Amino acid sequence: MSQLEDSVYDDQDAVKFIQNSLPQELKGKFTDDDIVYITDVIYEFYESQGLLDDDIEEDEAEVDLEDILEYVMKNSKRDGFKFVDEEVRWVINGEFDYEESLD
Repeated sequence: MSQLEDSVYDDQDAVKFIQNSLPQELKGKFTDDDIVYITDVIYEFYESQGLLDDDIEEDEAEVDLEDILEYVMKNSKRDGFKFVDEEVRWVINGEFDYEESLD
């Protein structure tokens, strides 16, 4: 994950990318602020797992979508959001795809 920090991650580009990657039935479901919130929580998860440490090996930085989804859902409920698991999964996958596009 330290490579990700070295890449040029742009929140606005990430939001556009994720919005464009959502299936048609979810277009307009998430505001840009919703997506920024979800991506921020994803990075909180990475940080809590030590995945942003500079000395971590790339093969140690593997993350499980289900673990991230559970973390996002728990935090979003605490913060008053009413997201649906399967819909958030699309946002997380879009964020993963955005990260990959930076390589």
